[in-house]
Amino acid sequence: MSADPAGRRLRPLLPYLLIAPALLALLVVLGYPLADMVTLAFQDMTRKELFGGTAPPWAGLGQFRAILGDGFFWTVTARTALFTLVCVTLTMVLGLLTALLMRLVSPWVRAVLAGILVAVWAMPVMVAAAIFRWLFDADYGVVNWLLSTLPGLDLARHNWFTDPLQGFAVITAVVVWGALPFAAISLHAALAQIPPELEEAALIDGARPSQVFRYVTFPSIKPLFVMVTTLMSIWDFGVFNQIWLMRGGQPEREYYLLGVYSFIESFAVNRYSAGAAIALVTVVLLLAGAVLYLRQMLRLGEVE
Repeated sequence: MSADPAGRRLRPLLPYLLIAPALLALLVVLGYPLADMVTLAFQDMTRKELFGGTAPPWAGLGQFRAILGDGFFWTVTARTALFTLVCVTLTMVLGLLTALLMRLVSPWVRAVLAGILVAVWAMPVMVAAAIFRWLFDADYGVVNWLLSTLPGLDLARHNWFTDPLQGFAVITAVVVWGALPFAAISLHAALAQIPPELEEAALIDGARPSQVFRYVTFPSIKPLFVMVTTLMSIWDFGVFNQIWLMRGGQPEREYYLLGVYSFIESFAVNRYSAGAAIALVTVVLLLAGAVLYLRQMLRLGEVE
């Protein structure tokens, strides 16, 4: 019996029909807020228009000229880029070391490590921030107490957030703590797919362990390593919750990243359009990261 001609014609549309509900949900949830933010960025919204219900005047590119001509905006952008670089580097290095450790230990130890990583991954950001605030508390912090037991160190009542470098070190620890499980588990899954014969053959040929890792192990996991790094870069570039929670909802200007800067401009200073313009620039930068991610996927043949 021949196949239904109508079914053959509809078969190419099946993938699009299956993904249509997800696309529709994204359009409803994200489409309107994004369009409203873009519109707001080209207006001059003040509290008068917000509470009076009147249409705000159009400002054209005025908001963008103002923020792009502001030196503080570029300071925050550079700070965000540096913060992202440090967080991603630490996350990927520690994630790779953890994945290699999981590969070497016995199965039951590996299972324990995997359970711990999943528990950390499942921990809400608010809980993690509260724990780290307690650990680094100036009066009752465990870290201050432990470091003060070392000879020549007295960190009693030391406030880590007085110095922005020390404060960002603590915030970086919170971000890396939350991102490490995803990187470690993903890289361990990639390592598990490497045929043992490849590494054994290299060792038999006289290669040192470091050479085996450099020329055999890492090239095998490089595609996933690159994609995880790209995803981490996108996530860390938009960090907001960790800074907001660690600074008790009142971050100082020295702790502004682009996400915090946009929020403060919108809801603390009531410069709604300026905050929307900063958020739109941030979205454009994040989209650039997303394009890089998609290019990696296309290059690796995961997206046709």
